[in-house]
Amino acid sequence: MENFEENQLIETIDENGNVIKFELFDIVEVDAQEYALLLPTDAQEGEEDEIVLMRLSKDGEDYLFETIDDDEEFEKVATYVESLEDEEE
Repeated sequence: MENFEENQLIETIDENGNVIKFELFDIVEVDAQEYALLLPTDAQEGEEDEIVLMRLSKDGEDYLFETIDDDEEFEKVATYVESLEDEEE
């Protein structure tokens, strides 16, 4: 896995064409696939940070951030991330 700079900002476009900015929080690997944990940069003060999960793939030297459309895959990654959080507590 490549090292990402701290506070790396990622911009994605939602289904309505709006640009959404995220901060790369972490990268985890589940079943030999890498996933990005992203935090929205425009969260309102006082709101709990909601982590967004996206699948990572490489296109040459660039990383692509893809939506996880498969519910089973999403649940597997979310469960793994939650287990990491439980270990930290």
